[in-house]
Amino acid sequence: MKSLFLLFFVFFFTSNTTLVEVRKLYPNATSSEAKAQELFSKLTAITAESDKTLVAYKGASITLMSKFCKKIPEKISKFKEGVKWVEQAVTADPTNIEIRMIRLSIQENVPGIVNYKKNKKEDAAFIVEHYGEQTANLKEYIKNFCLQATTFNNQEKQTFK
Repeated sequence: MKSLFLLFFVFFFTSNTTLVEVRKLYPNATSSEAKAQELFSKLTAITAESDKTLVAYKGASITLMSKFCKKIPEKISKFKEGVKWVEQAVTADPTNIEIRMIRLSIQENVPGIVNYKKNKKEDAAFIVEHYGEQTANLKEYIKNFCLQATTFNNQEKQTFK
């Protein structure tokens, strides 16, 4: 029984630590290939059955890595792979505000030519509506993204102050 408890504790602690680490890395991952690679490396063990928030972050990290591909077909393929992971997470957990924020952060920052911007208004409205229900740590994290995001108007940004 002790070993079962220990196994559960280690798994639970590791999962939380991983999410905390990923939240620290994600906002800066666009600034360089090395930072994008660091985020991607933290998420290599994540599978489709993992915590859906981490699945979304894995997808986001793959889309970030596509930015640094040299050949256009490879860029497109990587980007589509990343989007698939993000959309899988949204489908599996559509009421998860952090997953919606991740998708919005990607859709806000990709060029229009990739045609991945259709959920911006939907995700922004969801975030505004459910922001007040979140924990203090998650609120702070979401607020930091939303205040610099271009999708939100000034009135909506007041929600996060």
